[in-house]
Amino acid sequence: MTSETAIPTDLLDQVAASTARLDTAIGTLTDTALAEPSLLPGWTRGHVLAHLSRNADSLLNLLLWARTGIEIPQYPSVEVRDTDIEAGAPRPLTVQHADFTASAHRWQAVATTMSPADWQAEVRNRQGGTLTADKILWMRLRETEIHHVDLDIGYTPADWPAPFVARLLPEAIADLSGNLHPEATPTFDIQSTDTDLIATVGPGRPHHTVLGPATALLGWLLGRTTGNDLTGPLPPLPAWK
Repeated sequence: MTSETAIPTDLLDQVAASTARLDTAIGTLTDTALAEPSLLPGWTRGHVLAHLSRNADSLLNLLLWARTGIEIPQYPSVEVRDTDIEAGAPRPLTVQHADFTASAHRWQAVATTMSPADWQAEVRNRQGGTLTADKILWMRLRETEIHHVDLDIGYTPADWPAPFVARLLPEAIADLSGNLHPEATPTFDIQSTDTDLIATVGPGRPHHTVLGPATALLGWLLGRTTGNDLTGPLPPLPAWK
């Protein structure tokens, strides 16, 4: 494996593009809009932005751990994470936007100078799971793409890039299948009408099929849409992560 192929340049580029889209969108907000509800229950748009900024710093901690070998937890504690989001949520838009941009730049400055060996170093996420540092890129991309939708400012699952959907849809299916309770949600198939994906969600034989575009299926599985653009019976779903 060469140095060039060992550096995940494609994901680095995807994160940079996603961050740029989000940064531009934040610039269209106002202080009033920032205080309005997001798509996440109990969170305003300000909460979402504060979380995105602190998430960038938390993932920077993991990058530095990978680079130096010195253990740096993603967050000091769950309580500190939650307190920082609550404290950051009511700040004015100018402060929030500057914080988002600066935290993204800090993260990117380290990510773009990681060596192939750094990307293969093992760290632990906030749940205690062990992962190689190259997985941090995917963690950040999920945050920027999904929470861009959560801001509820015109960016929808239909806007998610195809490579992002192609990777996350099977992942969401696997995660939900592991958490499904058959007595509450009977096993079902999903079939994408614009890709070749066909999969079963849950154990055992499926009872019916849910059909629709891949982006619509993913938005529904992640709890970001009601699924009104899908066809077939829509069973209740457990929360995704």
